[in-house]
Amino acid sequence: MKTLITLLALLLVFIPPGLAHNVAHGSAATSLAPRVAALLQAQRLEGAVWSTLDTHGAAGISDARSRAPMRVDHRVQVGSIAKTLLAAGILRLVTEGRLALDMPVTALLPEMAFDNPWQASDPVRLRHLLDHTSGLDDVHFWQVFTMKARDDAPLAAAFPAGSGLLRVRHRPGTRHSYSNMGYTLLGMVIEAVVKQRYERYLDGALLAPLGMHDSTFAFVTQSADPRLAMGHFEHGARHGAMPSYMRPAGQFTTTAADMGRFARFLMGDGSIGGRGFIDPALLRRMGEPAGTEAARAGLQVGYGLGLRTFDRHGLVARCHGGSTVGFKAVLCLFPAAQKGFFIAFNTDNEAADYQRFDALLAQVLVPAMATPAPRVAPPFDPRPWEGWYVPAPNRFDSLRFIDTVFGFVRVRGGGAALHLEPLQGPALVLVHAGKGLFRAPGKVLPSHALLLSAEGQRILTTGTQSHARVSLAYLASLWCSVAAGLLGLAWIAAKGLARLALRRLPPRDPLAIPLAGVLALLLPLPLFYRQSLLQLGDLTVASALLAIVTAALPVAMLGGLALALRRGSGRRIDALAMVAILQLAIVLAAWDLLPLRLWA
Repeated sequence: MKTLITLLALLLVFIPPGLAHNVAHGSAATSLAPRVAALLQAQRLEGAVWSTLDTHGAAGISDARSRAPMRVDHRVQVGSIAKTLLAAGILRLVTEGRLALDMPVTALLPEMAFDNPWQASDPVRLRHLLDHTSGLDDVHFWQVFTMKARDDAPLAAAFPAGSGLLRVRHRPGTRHSYSNMGYTLLGMVIEAVVKQRYERYLDGALLAPLGMHDSTFAFVTQSADPRLAMGHFEHGARHGAMPSYMRPAGQFTTTAADMGRFARFLMGDGSIGGRGFIDPALLRRMGEPAGTEAARAGLQVGYGLGLRTFDRHGLVARCHGGSTVGFKAVLCLFPAAQKGFFIAFNTDNEAADYQRFDALLAQVLVPAMATPAPRVAPPFDPRPWEGWYVPAPNRFDSLRFIDTVFGFVRVRGGGAALHLEPLQGPALVLVHAGKGLFRAPGKVLPSHALLLSAEGQRILTTGTQSHARVSLAYLASLWCSVAAGLLGLAWIAAKGLARLALRRLPPRDPLAIPLAGVLALLLPLPLFYRQSLLQLGDLTVASALLAIVTAALPVAMLGGLALALRRGSGRRIDALAMVAILQLAIVLAAWDLLPLRLWA
């Protein structure tokens, strides 16, 4: 901590040439430049551009190879902030009467067959896609981690026939679950209505009227546009822009000045040059969750029409973050104060604390709100709500087994407080805020709610993530299955390698085939290491080999078990290890994780 403070102090006094390049339209930008530059170095990020609506700035470098300084007019890519702009395009069509928020999606996209058990009473509607309450999965590996996507491919390529991607996991409109597939469908809705590519339509019908002439929904590369900053990962690793199957959900190129114009419009009356453009009532509802279980329970935080209401740093704001290949960005609005900021980084570094930039910009713009003083809330009996809760639904359906086993939260009562104890992350002590609402430390608004679903299930929700209570016996059975399987793998590997080293493992030994099956799991690792992370969802030699060796694992255990049983009970512990691995393989197969096919 002392080292960080010293570094920040030095950088505030002396910024080397090229580190901070800022075009200021006011004193705020001038004072922000060295502070942002200091944070960039402390967090090991290459560069950033930002807007505080009336001021713009830049710091750091635009390219780790050339070391060229980042300029205010550099263009950046913003990932999922594209959703906010796409939502504005939908709201423009709603204002014109060409769409309605309650319109069923199948009325516009009849070729998209949803697997929706609630179709008769609750079809997936446009507002559900906008609010991430459709019940759809987020994405599969092949839709994001791929080098096969083309920038000119039809959007329907993200939903091949027979893929089962449109399975609805909960009653539409009731729970939030972030879905890039949902916003990709919204791009298809726009194309179905306007009869042209959504990029061309939104560039002309949305961005041009807003004066965002340096922005586009079209795919842009650094080689085609010298003003587009280079994307980076950790340690200055450069990476150029990549096309995506999910481009309506995350493809947008812009500048800080253009995002300032967009933010001012969102906080305005919906008019451009005195003429109505988007219904102001719709603009006011952006960021307001509506219709969900959490909203009906009284939570004000959540997602609505392309923005999310955040309660962070002692402030309540309407924001959207985003990341794409080599970039991260965030847009935050404070409508009551008519303030806001946008900041984009040309580095996606998992070790960096990007919230420090958010806190800096927010504190410069808006004084922190006082945390409500504790008050005596009506009596609340937590005992019926105590127990174990798992994500319902989790964000990525293909990882639901992992999220169930390792993403649980234990809920305990404690006087007037509620104790949340997740396996991953720090424990929280929530203060009762009336009815089923609770407030986390440092929050201005209630942050959690306890409620009963329409099916009578006990739910813990934050507005954007719901957990359902399950029995400890259910969770314990999964934990035991995983523990037994891992112990079995460790036993086979340790004993088999030891005997192999001593040359006491002949080919017909019952342990030989299982050991080969376990060691085969390591074969894909060097192949994955040599290929790009962006090929993780493609069918490659590495991913094909991974599917083969994971499919072969239970076969190897069966072969070894058959030999062990023939030779009698002399090595029962070996047989038990094989049975333990077999049972885990069966469980993983039941959860669609075996064989492991990353491209599926």
